[in-house]
Amino acid sequence: MRFLFYTHSAVSDWNHGNAHFQRGIMRELVARGHEAVALEPADGWSRSNLLAEQGPFAIERFRKDFPELMALTYGPGFAHEAWLAGADVVIVHEWTDKDLVARIGQARAYGNFTLLFHDTHHRAVSATQAIAALQLEHYDGVLVFGEVLRESYLRAGWGKRVFTWHEAADDRLFKPCPDVEPVSDLVWIGNWGDDERSAEIAEFLIEPASALALSGTVHGVRYPTGARAALAEAGLRYDGWIANADVPKSFARHRVTMHIPRRPYRESLPGIPTIRMFEAMACGIPLVSAPWSDVEGLFRAGTDFLFARNGAEMRDHLRDVLNDSQRAEALAASGRETILARHTCRHRVDELFDILAACGNREVAEIKPAREAVA
Repeated sequence: MRFLFYTHSAVSDWNHGNAHFQRGIMRELVARGHEAVALEPADGWSRSNLLAEQGPFAIERFRKDFPELMALTYGPGFAHEAWLAGADVVIVHEWTDKDLVARIGQARAYGNFTLLFHDTHHRAVSATQAIAALQLEHYDGVLVFGEVLRESYLRAGWGKRVFTWHEAADDRLFKPCPDVEPVSDLVWIGNWGDDERSAEIAEFLIEPASALALSGTVHGVRYPTGARAALAEAGLRYDGWIANADVPKSFARHRVTMHIPRRPYRESLPGIPTIRMFEAMACGIPLVSAPWSDVEGLFRAGTDFLFARNGAEMRDHLRDVLNDSQRAEALAASGRETILARHTCRHRVDELFDILAACGNREVAEIKPAREAVA
């Protein structure tokens, strides 16, 4: 089958975590013998910022790290309809320009491909007018990364069918690195996020690390001068953007990591963690999480990872994990076990094929034997 992904960017993951999951899904499809192409705007803000900060090296890194992935840019005059006509399945990400979302929908009205809209953000609850303005009437279905978001779409009447499709780890990439020895205590990989988690970063990262005198590293972008100074004062090294392909080794060089969700997810979209949780547990590193509600039972709290209700609990959990090697090893093993059992891109592609069948895609029946052989 031929899959076409409209992405904000597959090449750039600069302040753009959605690229992680999209790459993983595309890699899994290619591994099963399908064709997968990503189309992204040539002037997208993530790609533009990555190039401005890292230069052409960043594009070369993407091609080196993911040689099986085909990513093309588009601009004015791009022949969208010609590409759509050759596709069996088209998945349009929520960050796609609304006029292009409508144009692709119009092409579906006269085409034979299955068309899905993919939402992995909180705008459906934080900026409802922006989502309500999208023309989704010709889309065969909507994919959302949490049940609470599915319910929001259903209540608003957006889309014909709405399916929960959680993010997951690309376990071909995210796995333990036993040949790498840990040399530092704590690593956190996350972007600043403006006011969406600045207070949480102070409470759950900076203050506990300072109190415990931890050594550690912080990766991410858009950190203001004051935040960098606070990290340095706490004894943490700020190391900017990290290519996602380098993340497994970064986890391996540290003894523990953490999850700090953005406030809109914690308050308005319970049940939706960031993809970093999936990736960290797939890499076999102990994880301690700031508060969020796992209402869908994705993980086993207390077994796969530890919850910290406040900064004091985060400090205590970090101290316990760093001082109890058996506890740390048990958390890492349990977290990885859950990922491999339920939350890999292989699982999500299986789910995608079921969704395509529910949307009436006739090609799915022909690929089921291959799918079962992979499973």
